[in-house]
Amino acid sequence: MLSVFSSPGHYVQGRDATAALGQELRRLGIRGPVLIVAGKSARRLLTATWERSFGAASIEYSVHPSGGECSRAELARITEAVRASGSAAVLGAGGGKVIDSARAVADDLGLPMISCPTTASSDAPCSALSVIYTEEGEFEAYQLVRRNPALVLVDTSTIAQAPARLLTSGMGDALATWFEARTCLDGHVRNMRGGASTHGAGALAELCYRTLLADGQQALAAVHTQTVTPALERIVEANTLLSGLGFESSGLAAAHAVHNGLTAVPQTHPYLHGEKVAFGVLTQLVLEGAPDDEIGAVLDFCDRVSLPTSLADLGLADADQETLTAIATRATAPGETIHNEPFPVDAAMLRDALLAADSLGGR
Repeated sequence: MLSVFSSPGHYVQGRDATAALGQELRRLGIRGPVLIVAGKSARRLLTATWERSFGAASIEYSVHPSGGECSRAELARITEAVRASGSAAVLGAGGGKVIDSARAVADDLGLPMISCPTTASSDAPCSALSVIYTEEGEFEAYQLVRRNPALVLVDTSTIAQAPARLLTSGMGDALATWFEARTCLDGHVRNMRGGASTHGAGALAELCYRTLLADGQQALAAVHTQTVTPALERIVEANTLLSGLGFESSGLAAAHAVHNGLTAVPQTHPYLHGEKVAFGVLTQLVLEGAPDDEIGAVLDFCDRVSLPTSLADLGLADADQETLTAIATRATAPGETIHNEPFPVDAAMLRDALLAADSLGGR
């Protein structure tokens, strides 16, 4: 099995980075026109900067408002907009679902994709993976595209203005990176690109975890005051770059499968991806029989940055056996990443792990 490491073509991060977007596109040979698939907050915060940046670089562009969900219907709408505009590249500006939508469409049309997250709420921006949901918000499938983004540009001034909950969610997603990578590395499991993990990918995943523990609280404090600090820069990098490279080039395991299972019940739909993944991390550690001190460190971190540690924290305070079975059945479906664990996992085992994790988190 060959080792495979995947990454975006270029990664640019910093205060007011959007001002350099046009220049960065020209440096990569992208002359336009560019279709920007943009969420509501991105349009509100960045419209004037796009006009200046693209204008200075003499690049034509148009803006297509995102429908919010990364669903088959949304992908069809964006595809139609790209074709109608004659665009030569697709740019996603917003949260993870906006970026996933832009990525999937760009790949289908054979166009370069540019990723401009306005939040650090997930590790979607750097990857070659789009998560497809139904119109109702239930997980449907992973769609692996052929190329990572040509450019990931992260404006920390914009991210500092996003709700603090979004940064916290990104930390929940990033929290899984090392624990899932470790499981896949130990089991010699194929990564998301179908190859063996490199030593570097594992090191990046572990650095991601260490950065969360060291800088998570300070970064959250910065967002509460809408300020850009060194701690915020490091957490944005951890949530976006380190987690993105770590998960894609190492692999996923139980934590993300638990997330997918949780989407099967409507009560969890108001909760963010990273919030559900964080509880998935706790469940994975219970499932693997992790030592008390490791579980304790994860619980302590989650408490400090307000990540869910119990079913009640995800709207499931009164979850009955039917609900838990639905979650566990979806999470252990054939092809799910929970089967990267080094032992067979069935729905009954996972249901017990969910309840045990809930007991620990509700301590």
